Amino acid sequence: MMNAVGIDVSKNKSTVTIRRPGDEVVLPPCDVRHTRSSIDALINEIKSLEGETKVCMECTGRYYEPMATWLTDAGLFVSTVNPVLIKDFGDDSLRAPKTDKADSKKIARYTLDRWTKLKQYDLMDETRNQLKTMNRQFGFYMDQKTSMKNNLIALLDQTFPGANDFFDSPVRPDGSQKWVDFVYTYWHVDCVTGRTLDAFTEHYHKWCSRKGYNFSAAKAKTIYDVSKDLIAVFPKDDVTKIIIHQAVDLLNAASKTVETLRARMDETASTLPEYPVVMDMNGVGPTLGPQLMAEIGDVMRFEKRGSLTAFAGVDPGKNESGQYVQKSVHTSKKGSPHLRKTLFQIMDGLIQRSPVGEPYYVYMTAGANKFLRIYYGRVKEYLKSLEANESE
Repeated sequence: MMNAVGIDVSKNKSTVTIRRPGDEVVLPPCDVRHTRSSIDALINEIKSLEGETKVCMECTGRYYEPMATWLTDAGLFVSTVNPVLIKDFGDDSLRAPKTDKADSKKIARYTLDRWTKLKQYDLMDETRNQLKTMNRQFGFYMDQKTSMKNNLIALLDQTFPGANDFFDSPVRPDGSQKWVDFVYTYWHVDCVTGRTLDAFTEHYHKWCSRKGYNFSAAKAKTIYDVSKDLIAVFPKDDVTKIIIHQAVDLLNAASKTVETLRARMDETASTLPEYPVVMDMNGVGPTLGPQLMAEIGDVMRFEKRGSLTAFAGVDPGKNESGQYVQKSVHTSKKGSPHLRKTLFQIMDGLIQRSPVGEPYYVYMTAGANKFLRIYYGRVKEYLKSLEANESE
């Protein structure tokens, strides 16, 4: 007796359908609220079924994780499937309704069809789950930081054009950066040219000492000479000052959050067993290493190298029919977009240090595929050696 439980998960509720072979409907589509009482009632109903039961749901976003965790903790067999597989699953119908009820029924049919191939959901440990969540937050705040930076530069084009190019000092651990601190004090070109060169040099010297930056008289003269030829659109008044200061404050807040997350991610990743192996790989540093580990998770859950490259969506595609064989086929791009982004950042760093003759996108894709295969081999071998040592 096979009981297929198809669950279409959304934010506050899930739609559940239970079917058996021969189109037997045990439980027609019904909504289950994400509350303790409703989930417990669903678990009791599933456990009351005779025969073997398997639960299947799409791993869409983060909504599925609480439901998958609750049901797994209750001792049920739960499988999470890539939404692409469900979407491409044949429904033997020309109609393709897109509703929660239709989706839950389709997932239940998919469960029966793939019964022996379904893999049980593996609960990530707390550390890996936290690392993955931090990485998603890191990406969100990086986008915010980029937006705030572009906004500030656009405003400076009206008050102090090119001021963001005066310094190229890296970001400090607290998120501050020299050019941003500079424009907070010298927010208008007249803040520089309104003084004599000697007066500005002395004021700039005191500013560097107060902020902890290196001082150079030659740099002060360069800034002063460049500023004399600049034209500001906005007047030097209190309104303009407030606009620039607000933009700087927003950028500093986003930058501080990014740097805090960056440090915390590296600290958290260092507690995972594969950390030394990953950090030793070429192109990986304290930022991209934890991101890579966050998106891949436990490499032991992948049966082979090809499974990992498919998960990332960088596996080479095939297009053959009869005697026709396409030589160059795009990658699937059906895996994790977050992992692909991290891989391409690693490849971009490598190609900048060691330029190659291959076309850019060809190298990036092939390099990402090869990098993942190396990652899989090294990390899996290292983890197996750790298990062997612990068992002795």
